[in-house]
Amino acid sequence: MRPGGQPNMQQIMKQAQKMQQQVAQAQAELAEAELTGTAGGGLVTVVVTGLGEYKSVKIDPKAVDADDVETLEDLVLAAIHNAAEAQRELTEQKMGPATGGLGGLSLPGF
Repeated sequence: MRPGGQPNMQQIMKQAQKMQQQVAQAQAELAEAELTGTAGGGLVTVVVTGLGEYKSVKIDPKAVDADDVETLEDLVLAAIHNAAEAQRELTEQKMGPATGGLGGLSLPGF
């Protein structure tokens, strides 16, 4: 702080620019990351990017039973939840340092 209690605007702008660069880098890393969620011991596999874009769903033929569609539905949903949790954890890991622990602060583009 400068005399008179006024913050140094140039320093604030530098910090904001640095944070913006870190956020952009973290977003790029998240876009490149692919996370896998599984269920049923690998019978159902879901792949999602670090930004939450679902890329694929694979179902082992052993999981398909025409008389028990509900189990397959549950496995797919569980794999999606598993992938989403992995994506959330990676986002926290990548974005936390970039945002300086700003927590619930709403940033443009999120």
